[in-house]
Amino acid sequence: MASASSSSVIISPRKLRSDLYSYSYQNDANTPLVISVLASLIERTMARNERIVKNCNWALTKDSRNRVFDCHETPDMTIQSYLERIFRYTKAGPSVYVVAYVYIDRFCQANPGFRINARNVHRLLITTIMVASKYVEDMNYRNSYFARVGGLTTNELNNLEVEFLFLMGFKLHVNVSVFESYCCHLEREVSIGGGYHIEKTLRCAEEIKSRQNEERRYNQIARIML
Repeated sequence: MASASSSSVIISPRKLRSDLYSYSYQNDANTPLVISVLASLIERTMARNERIVKNCNWALTKDSRNRVFDCHETPDMTIQSYLERIFRYTKAGPSVYVVAYVYIDRFCQANPGFRINARNVHRLLITTIMVASKYVEDMNYRNSYFARVGGLTTNELNNLEVEFLFLMGFKLHVNVSVFESYCCHLEREVSIGGGYHIEKTLRCAEEIKSRQNEERRYNQIARIML
């Protein structure tokens, strides 16, 4: 869950841009703002995809290429929490998340039958962030470390990386103008108020889930004591 200090800060386009271009790695540094904005964007995309699938039978696909990131069980973690976990253990800079966003967009364009949903989003994120980190950063963790952070085995993440690269056609280069355009898109999302309001909604949903988990643990302990 995000810290109290980050929940009290209203994200503005100026703050986001400053964060993207002048983020400093301090021991007490807050989570980069781009993580909250990216989480909001992906949550909205998932909600839109759910409506499409619900209303259109043709939106369901059996193409195995579009199910490469599907997992057997939906992870019990919000997008915000998952991205914060990745940042906490990898310290990937804000630019890595922008490039990962570029890759996700390119992947969806190259594979129009693929739709981001609750079953594939976590694996898609850890894969794209790992690949983006290799592209952006001078030094990186091994795939095995990213796998542990993302809750996968090393073989699973290795296979996902290979599948992703081939389905992307190895189009990984992101020039300055493309990077700037995606930064501007993220800023527009903040400027219309969508990012911040959705972030608050996600945080409320996460708090509710946390309370439910605590109640479940309490009931389990009560049954054991009885």
